[in-house]
Amino acid sequence: QVQLVESGGGLVQAGGSLRLSCAASGSIFRLNAMGWYRQAPGKQRELVARITRGGTTNYAESVKGRFTISRDNAKKTVYLQMNSLKPEDIGVYYCNADWEDSTGQFDSWGQGTQVTVSS
Repeated sequence: QVQLVESGGGLVQAGGSLRLSCAASGSIFRLNAMGWYRQAPGKQRELVARITRGGTTNYAESVKGRFTISRDNAKKTVYLQMNSLKPEDIGVYYCNADWEDSTGQFDSWGQGTQVTVSS
């Protein structure tokens, strides 16, 4: 079983910054792609950013140029640096990870961390 623990959410004024972290723990043979998704009130969960084990990234159009995803494979941690935050960035941010153990390939979700941006 793999656990993903997120941290770093909170309340910030528009134009401000936050840095989210997500640490994976458990019986992981190999940690593959990791990503951040968000769910705004009344909306479906959407991809924010994703990063492969080798460092290839992709972003939602709405966050390009403002958010940066990175990872530390040794620490099994993925980060999301969010700059120039806007009220439309409000939501619960979830970490996701694709991983492998001796029995197969799986994916896991964190519990979510709230991001609120005041205008």
